[in-house]
Amino acid sequence: MQTSKSSLASLTLGAIGVVYGDIGTSVLYTLKEVFGTGHVPFTPDNVYGVLSIVFWTLTIIVSIKYVVLVLRADNNGEGGLVAMLALASQSVKDKAPGLRKWMLAIGIFGTCLFYGDGVITPAITVLSAVEGLDVVSPAFRRAVIPLTLVILLGLFLLQRHGTAGIGRFFGPVMVLWFIAIGVLGAYHIVDHPEILFALSPHHALRFIVHHPGITFIILGAVVLCVTGGEALYADMGHFGKQPIRLAWFSIVMPALTLNYFGQGALLLAEPEAVRGIAGISIVTGQEDFIVTPLEVTAEEV
Repeated sequence: MQTSKSSLASLTLGAIGVVYGDIGTSVLYTLKEVFGTGHVPFTPDNVYGVLSIVFWTLTIIVSIKYVVLVLRADNNGEGGLVAMLALASQSVKDKAPGLRKWMLAIGIFGTCLFYGDGVITPAITVLSAVEGLDVVSPAFRRAVIPLTLVILLGLFLLQRHGTAGIGRFFGPVMVLWFIAIGVLGAYHIVDHPEILFALSPHHALRFIVHHPGITFIILGAVVLCVTGGEALYADMGHFGKQPIRLAWFSIVMPALTLNYFGQGALLLAEPEAVRGIAGISIVTGQEDFIVTPLEVTAEEV
């Protein structure tokens, strides 16, 4: 029994490092991209609405769809689009050969999309993280691209050590990351606990009803909060269902929720916190802030 518990802990730690590395860093750019479109008027109601959409996207797409439902569709313990394609193809092989051909084509297309996501997402994630140096000092601006390339090269070179080696290395790192973003989010939530009202889905529904066109446009940015969610299913053969589910519900989901809501609380308290995003109009009860990358000015309405 002790060995079983030790194995579960080890697999859970590895899952945190490998499976959740992508979705765990989505907090760096999701809200920035949503409000950076320039289509969303920056009002407290819209902050509540966007946060509610993000939370329920995480809940429905990752918690319910992937963690609860899709992980059940394993092919002898293996997951991923190819495994799902094999299961679906086998079920209709004798009954509908024509349908089987279409399913194979769709499965191959989906696999291509997965590989495309695997290529572009690391670049976006690392670049977003390194861009934080520009906040520390503008002197680092020229070093952002070269440093990003060096980090990406190092990460891809590490992949030759296999999933187990990467999991042992990045597991503790990602645990510290999730603890850090959770604590930072909780810090701001304590100052403005009213932001937790955004947990109610009615804020998301109200935003969608009042801004249907804007909602359609920003969904391309909101979906960033679930980037890497497909890794839960694709990496099931490496870690198993239980460790992936345990890692999500015990560490990853709570940390992401705290951080997103902490960002919302920060934006309500300090609208100028989004000063790095050009052209956003921040409408509050008394002042209209026009945010530029260099400064924040306030004009009486």
